Amino acid sequence: MEQLGQFIPLILIIVVFYFFMIRPQLKKAKEQKKFRENLKVGDKIVTIGGIHAKVSEIQDTTLMITVEGGVKLKIEKSAVSMDSSSLIGADQK
Repeated sequence: MEQLGQFIPLILIIVVFYFFMIRPQLKKAKEQKKFRENLKVGDKIVTIGGIHAKVSEIQDTTLMITVEGGVKLKIEKSAVSMDSSSLIGADQK
């Protein structure tokens, strides 16, 4: 019974790590995956590299995006970070 008492602090630390570090990261990754799957032509996006663009064509794993000046770039879907309209809304709050 004493040996079980020694493991209780370790078990509590693992539980705290799960709820405060691992679970929120998994939830955020799930939301980003859902966002990337629901992209459509005309959506405004921001890439991981900070490029603001509009989606002009969607393929299986890549996107054709249009940046300022009409320049088109082909990127991987995994390089999309977030919706730029959500950034604009966050700035105004």
